[in-house]
Amino acid sequence: MYGLARPFLFRLDAEQAHGLGLRALETAYRLGLNPLLAARPEPMPVRVFGIDFANPVGLAAGLDKNGEHIDALLALGFGFVEIGTVTPRPQAGNPKPRMFRLPEHQAVINRLGFNNGGVDALVRNVERARRRGVLGINIGKNKDTPNENAADDYLHCLERVYPLADYVTVNISSPNTQGLRDLQEEQTLRRFLGTLRDAQERLGARHGARKPMLLKIAPDLSEEEIDGIADVLNAAQVDGVIATNTTVDRRVIEGHRLAGEAGGLSGKPLYGRSTAVLRRLRTRLDARIPLVGVGGILSGADAVGKVAAGATLVQCYTGLIYRGPELIRECVEAMRRRREAPTGSGASLPGAPRGER
Repeated sequence: MYGLARPFLFRLDAEQAHGLGLRALETAYRLGLNPLLAARPEPMPVRVFGIDFANPVGLAAGLDKNGEHIDALLALGFGFVEIGTVTPRPQAGNPKPRMFRLPEHQAVINRLGFNNGGVDALVRNVERARRRGVLGINIGKNKDTPNENAADDYLHCLERVYPLADYVTVNISSPNTQGLRDLQEEQTLRRFLGTLRDAQERLGARHGARKPMLLKIAPDLSEEEIDGIADVLNAAQVDGVIATNTTVDRRVIEGHRLAGEAGGLSGKPLYGRSTAVLRRLRTRLDARIPLVGVGGILSGADAVGKVAAGATLVQCYTGLIYRGPELIRECVEAMRRRREAPTGSGASLPGAPRGER
């Protein structure tokens, strides 16, 4: 069905199509028509961060910023859905147009800028959801909050979403909030993470349940920067890392008429760089810290490539724009074949023990 709708959606402005697609998905879910969109994958259980996932393929943050479509998205067959990025106060984001498709490259450029209704609105939406699956909540800071006060924004969001999230992702890697990526600098990150980890432990004691906290990093890092970040993450004993966010590098699409548009580039051109960062992190991080691979997954083979680079879970976003919901099942089945490959073939999927914390 998505193959029939895609030509129409691609004639619309990218952000307009985004909104229309989500509304159509919600309608299909409420009418019980989800099976017409795509066949759900058979279960492929995996335990990571102490959480049981129905399968290792998730939805990356950014598609459902306010948590308005949690149940409809989970019904597509995702093993987990991550909503957000959410900020303490509502904000409109950057001026439109701010989202662009590059079909020749199976890519998207966006400079949305954490547009969302604020953490209180997201909490209300999550409380209304039936939530038949694992839910991650991605948190950030408001655009007008200076970096020296950024921890206050993250702490506020962490406290609000903690009781509702199965895990929380700390987003310090979006290229669309000025100065945000500066929080990845080694010494800054050390102080910042220390503050959040202390809060995580306090909240765990208060609520009687420790929720995993993940860090989402950028692809535009040198090997030395990756190694420095890994040292900080090892010392902080973070629960997991999502690699990676979108890129500001335009070399792969050089010469394209939209290459000069500001924002983060996602989709196929991101795959190589994001996977290289993932692979480097896996060699530098403590083996007990699981990695989530995201960036450029447009096929089951791409998902397996992330696993080969060290990921235990994967996430999709731009691939859904080009492939539709059938991509979920394709990725699950490809990862299942890898996991079930004969022992000694070098094709086994990273197992649950790495994810236990």
